[in-house]
Amino acid sequence: MASDLTTPPEGAAADWTIPQGWDRYTPEEHATWDTLFERQARLLPGRVTPEFLEGLDVLRLSKPGIPDFAELSDRLMAATGWQVVAVPGLVPDEVFFDHLANRRFVSGNFIRRPDQLDYLEEPDVFHDVFGHVPLLTNPVFADYMQAYGRGGQRAAAMGAIERLSRLYWYTVEFGLVRSGDALKLYGAGIVSSYTESVFALEDPSPNRLGFDLQRVMRTKYRIDDFQQNYFVIDSFDDLLDQTLNTDFAPLYAAMADQSDIEIETILPDDRVYTRGTQARVRA
Repeated sequence: MASDLTTPPEGAAADWTIPQGWDRYTPEEHATWDTLFERQARLLPGRVTPEFLEGLDVLRLSKPGIPDFAELSDRLMAATGWQVVAVPGLVPDEVFFDHLANRRFVSGNFIRRPDQLDYLEEPDVFHDVFGHVPLLTNPVFADYMQAYGRGGQRAAAMGAIERLSRLYWYTVEFGLVRSGDALKLYGAGIVSSYTESVFALEDPSPNRLGFDLQRVMRTKYRIDDFQQNYFVIDSFDDLLDQTLNTDFAPLYAAMADQSDIEIETILPDDRVYTRGTQARVRA
């Protein structure tokens, strides 16, 4: 949720937080949430990691309308010590990392228009809350998010934010996880998207590759379409372990002398779950 701005906009606190303004949502805005929620709730069982559905249960997000962040934070705090805070949109990297490092998840407080159900450039409250917050009830994933925030603070001091942002992109936003012989969704950018929830698992176009920390941080990504690569973690425990027990400084130093990996590239030592046709980008 990075922004090029350096000072908070009018009405925002020094940490860029703002009141959610729940009472100001219109019936149409609540109805938009309900439409988005209902179709994802029908689509995701069997596709999404069970921890996500357990999180929906814990947060009781089946209640109609846009959630009240205060109530949501009470339940989340009881589960893992996290809370949800409203921000006016994208925030500077250092603000984003500081919130994560202190177990605060930043969320936009606006919701997309009814004609934007399937695509939105800037993350809204549905992406942020429905997509991200359920997994923050899982203790292991909650710890990973905090570890990422702390890692972001260190990366900023080393000039390596771009590298680390790719880790967020390919895990938190667009990650897949192995579940027995099957792959499941967990990335918020996928689970909040009706069309990408199907594409990420079923379409022959994208590569689905085993997760490797350095490989991921060298790999470009696209922001204007579905992903051409999805990286598959073995488990949240393994993802957390790698994040906590890896010295990132030598990785950043090594990558400074290495070229980026183009999006569709498959390397000889990649673990390949699916060798994609890349038909979507070649059409």
